[in-house]
Amino acid sequence: MILVGELVDLPPGESVRVHGDVAIAVFNVDGELYAIDDTCSHQDASLSDGWLEGCAVECPLHAACFDLKTGMPSGPPAKKPVRTHAVTVEDGVIYVHETTRVEAPAQGAPAEEVV
Repeated sequence: MILVGELVDLPPGESVRVHGDVAIAVFNVDGELYAIDDTCSHQDASLSDGWLEGCAVECPLHAACFDLKTGMPSGPPAKKPVRTHAVTVEDGVIYVHETTRVEAPAQGAPAEEVV
């Protein structure tokens, strides 16, 4: 579990970057909290610096948009999704539960989980 901070410090329409195994962006969309990997899958840009458009974030570098619920890009230039992470609030404090990534197996090898 990764401590994000106080809920009152992340008002609707705002985002914050926290560090897990990789940087994670946490967004407040009209009171709903979402967390995705912070780095755009198209090129090295911080999604927490992007623009919220409904339940999506637009990358500040090349305007790729990512759905905050699924991590899926809406179209080019990004083609790969970003990971999503569970977010909880306990006693007014926000926490992110970093998702385990399942790597694609090499030929003939079983898949390995990366935590």
